[in-house]
Amino acid sequence: MPGQCREPVKRRPMPSAMTLQRATIFARATGSGRAAIAVIRTSGPASGPMLDALAGSRPRPRYASLRRLHAPETGELLDRALVLWFPGPASHTGEDSAELHLHAGAAVLEAVCDALVRLGGRPAEPGEFSRRAFEHGKLDLLEAEAIADLVEAETQAQRRQALLQADGALSRLYDGWSDRLRRLLAHQEALIDFPDEDLPPEVEAGLARSIETLLSEMTRHLADGQRAQRLRSGVFVAVVGPPNAGKSSLVNRLAGRDVAMVSEWAGTTRDAIEVRLVLGDVPVTLVDTAGLRDAVEPLEAEGVRRARRHAAEADLVLYLAASELSDQWPPDALLVWNKIDLAPAPPGWLGVSAQSGEGFTALERRLQASVDALTCQGAGPPLTRARHRAGVAEAARQLAAARDLEMVELRGEALRLAMRALGRLTGIVGVEDLLDSVFGEFCIGK
Repeated sequence: MPGQCREPVKRRPMPSAMTLQRATIFARATGSGRAAIAVIRTSGPASGPMLDALAGSRPRPRYASLRRLHAPETGELLDRALVLWFPGPASHTGEDSAELHLHAGAAVLEAVCDALVRLGGRPAEPGEFSRRAFEHGKLDLLEAEAIADLVEAETQAQRRQALLQADGALSRLYDGWSDRLRRLLAHQEALIDFPDEDLPPEVEAGLARSIETLLSEMTRHLADGQRAQRLRSGVFVAVVGPPNAGKSSLVNRLAGRDVAMVSEWAGTTRDAIEVRLVLGDVPVTLVDTAGLRDAVEPLEAEGVRRARRHAAEADLVLYLAASELSDQWPPDALLVWNKIDLAPAPPGWLGVSAQSGEGFTALERRLQASVDALTCQGAGPPLTRARHRAGVAEAARQLAAARDLEMVELRGEALRLAMRALGRLTGIVGVEDLLDSVFGEFCIGK
């Protein structure tokens, strides 16, 4: 694709001993497409020699310098660019790094990327810059995940949540818990090492109280209703109801465009149709589903089965009816009565007309209020991913086991396992199997 940094097929040199030890990577750090400036960043031991070869020398660290970039073999002028030099470990990745602020023409980018490959570099994999920063202790795993969330943020609420985590709020909470567990384990070891000593009974009682207090804090942390996870990924709203209730028309009007086919024939919608929109400050996925009825035709029956599955998995169900009442709607569903131009809404139902738009302002307000309630933030750093929730839940489970165990040796092992579960969250211990999946979510250049 024009303008993208890609590795040429021919003329790739044999890697040097330095490259074999630790490859120097490069990637475009700015978006693709037509622009005035494009930034290429490098990281690795050859970053300095690359600058020497392209720009003649390295500028003063962390100061921009206007340089002429020349091809390393022919001396051909490639571009006039701003060049920055970041010697490690005082860089984002902890390695020697550089930035080239180039004119963003496709030919310029291709020529400079080709020159970087000739000098021993290789295009970075997704998330490789952040992974190297993690490996050099510049950020922990929670902060790295927050960077990915910040890049993907669609709304201001998502941005604020990602920045809170990137600033280390969640890391500080878990590190504090780990420190307290470490002190508890030290007291526990005293009970193991000196069983015949006259240790005051307050030691055992204080240990039990501390375990209970820490367990209560973890339990409250987990009891957040998954609000932060919903804000990060978006709220899933399933629109269900009987055939011909106007579900597709309602989804089209809420989306502001025709995304679902509308027909007067029952059973037109056979499969779920998803549309992404933003309500207030929260991303929402609306799902138009097949009409709920006892279908005989196989395709429609499969559509009904999927509609029921979407309703069971949704964060919020909007149940739409238009002509007859039913007691088949899911509990806690938002009840909406369509076609109020033909018949008034029953008591307790929100009346709308998908054809004229009447009542849709009230519906959007009600939807927004429901979505806000599902994503509102409580006190303290939020749990944003299923991995975080699983780690804290495992630590809490081990703490509960330590509280209930009478043998001091087994209690000490349970405390160690709780510390290990928290350590996996920040990346201190045992995360090698997680790194590929975590950093694989990143875009190239991050």
